[in-house]
Amino acid sequence: QVQLVESGGGLVQAGGSLRLSCAASVSFFNLNVMGWYRQAPGKQRELVAQIVRGGRTNYADSAKGRATISSENAENTVNLQMNSLKPEDTAVYYCHAVHKYGGDYWGQGTQVTVSS
Repeated sequence: QVQLVESGGGLVQAGGSLRLSCAASVSFFNLNVMGWYRQAPGKQRELVAQIVRGGRTNYADSAKGRATISSENAENTVNLQMNSLKPEDTAVYYCHAVHKYGGDYWGQGTQVTVSS
């Protein structure tokens, strides 16, 4: 099993920035994909950004130019830097990982609230 612990959520003003972090309980050598999803009340969970083994990154159109995903391999941690935040970015953000040998794992989520 993989445990994922998110941190860094909070309340920010529109136009501000936040940096989310996700620490995995296993080495990144055992993970093929790590990413961030978000879910707003009454809406489906959606991908924000992900990083794949080899360093390739993918972003939702709404996040391109405002979000950057990166990894700290020695710390088994993935980060999401979000700038120019908008009220529509308000959601619970979930860390996600795919194990090398199969299985999807999710963190408990961290709340991001952007005030207008």
